[in-house]
Amino acid sequence: MGNKESFYLDRLGKEEGIISLLLVANPFSYQPLIDGMDRLALIVKKSIGTGKDSEHWMWNDHRILVRRATPELLESWIVSGNPRNVIYWLVQGEVLIDQDNYITGLRSRLMEWSPLLREQKLLSEFSRFVRSYLQAKQDLKDGRELDAYSNILASLHFWAHIVLVEEGMHPELTVWEQMRRVNPGIYKLFEELTTSRETLEQRIQLVLLACEFSILNKMESSCALLIRLIESRDEPWTPPELQQHPDLAGLSLELSVLLQKLVSRGCILEVAKSAQPSMHGLLELKYAAAKGY
Repeated sequence: MGNKESFYLDRLGKEEGIISLLLVANPFSYQPLIDGMDRLALIVKKSIGTGKDSEHWMWNDHRILVRRATPELLESWIVSGNPRNVIYWLVQGEVLIDQDNYITGLRSRLMEWSPLLREQKLLSEFSRFVRSYLQAKQDLKDGRELDAYSNILASLHFWAHIVLVEEGMHPELTVWEQMRRVNPGIYKLFEELTTSRETLEQRIQLVLLACEFSILNKMESSCALLIRLIESRDEPWTPPELQQHPDLAGLSLELSVLLQKLVSRGCILEVAKSAQPSMHGLLELKYAAAKGY
């Protein structure tokens, strides 16, 4: 075992509750793969103490980022894509400790795209796609063209992510290089938005129309996990009940926006239930399957 491995194993490998230890080197001085640092030591633990999730170290002229995560937190990072480079870390990192083959199994799931992970990723990306589209639409209506441009550009990124996930691919740092090969149509929209000689408002309007069509087209497939959960019981769901379900817990979702979109599309039903007896006339909105309620 080399000095490098011994250093990390001696200082990090003996932490209580450790499951896995992964070492990632930054091969590119010009890319912030690990937040501008030279090395990343990713520790997966059963629990994390307060204030111990992130540290900066220096050893042998190398700046080291130490990050700690529970399995639940790490897997929520994978779905949300935040931190942005988490897939690279997991696939390219050197495994120094791996209790019960946790990282090995996680890598396998990433490469094979387990059905649940794929559905979670689609739902998460679609949620952000819809939110950024709606914000861009409102910005343009309010005369804030630069804000609208920023948000519609974000919408295109999330749309591109959805397409890549549908193709069984993980969105990489070079998303638009991937899209040039996978979906030239979306890549052309990106070019139109960023380089066309049309006015800024005309460019935004063009992409807004394309995004609106895509949202309608991809809603049911991207929200399949959420629709299936709502259909899994006869009793209508409240938003907190849905958010706390194990298949959705930990995901960063614009749940209210998604539910209203699914209602307007007829994919699910909005059910008004009487609230507390003391609150006369107050109704609580819940959500039920479109079929059979």
